[in-house]
Amino acid sequence: MNKTYNILDEEKEKNNELFEQKLNSNQTFHEKYVSSPINNINFVEMQLFKIFEDEVNSQNGIIHNYKKSVVYKLARFLTGYIKRSASIGIAGETASGKSTITLDIIETIELFAKAFDIDNIITRVNTDDYYYDRSEEVKKAGGMAEFAKNYDFDIPDALELDLMKKHISELLSGKVVMLPKYDMSGTTIRIDNHTLAYPSKIIISEGLYTLTEKVKDAFDFKIYVDIDSNIQKERFFIRAKERDLGDSAYNIYKNASDKAKIYIKPCRNIADIVLSGEADRNGYKIFINKILAVAQQLHFHK
Repeated sequence: MNKTYNILDEEKEKNNELFEQKLNSNQTFHEKYVSSPINNINFVEMQLFKIFEDEVNSQNGIIHNYKKSVVYKLARFLTGYIKRSASIGIAGETASGKSTITLDIIETIELFAKAFDIDNIITRVNTDDYYYDRSEEVKKAGGMAEFAKNYDFDIPDALELDLMKKHISELLSGKVVMLPKYDMSGTTIRIDNHTLAYPSKIIISEGLYTLTEKVKDAFDFKIYVDIDSNIQKERFFIRAKERDLGDSAYNIYKNASDKAKIYIKPCRNIADIVLSGEADRNGYKIFINKILAVAQQLHFHK
């Protein structure tokens, strides 16, 4: 291949030396994406454990903790032992940083895919687009302010999570899906069959209720974004000011925080990985690039 992709070159060189020692001297690789032999799994696990442990033990690491099983599963996807697409669900409280982290993950993976001409690498399914359309009820109530007095948007039942789970399942099975689009400006309008989504190697979704009961089983990798409550509160009110929420901001924050204790914070217990929502954004990209470096040496080794 003429194209190169500089992913932490020093780390890659070190990994390649170990990799060569591990592989049979007659083992060959194709220049394009290929399935990896099953006997590479144990070695890939070792590499991944080191990456995860280094991150957990780093002073400014992005990972608070992780389940060891996530490494075993990730190794099987990376080596091609599991051949289907992988799904990632990311959840956390409002203003935890989950959306920013998700977008950084997508950008980093897409850059890798561009470097190696990999098509259909990642598809995003936005959890917020599955809020029920309540536009008719809003009109009858005389506006959003009146409607919201008797309707709670801060619970999982405000979203059609069964439909979201169905769409993710269809994408994972290789089907093209038409996704909904929800208007977050206050109209509560949801347009169904709005966005054409193609199946890809990775399906990723984030939102407040992405890991709640109705939809959690749709994801191979469950990630929770944790954040200090004081930092989260500060972020929330900065955002509230930008959105001109005025005096209603406090009540919105209180309701969201109260409901988070019931529906969102317990998701931390089922997460495979708990990320810090306070880490430097570059840290997430570096970590993903380390994982991609393992994929690079498996499938694009020269």
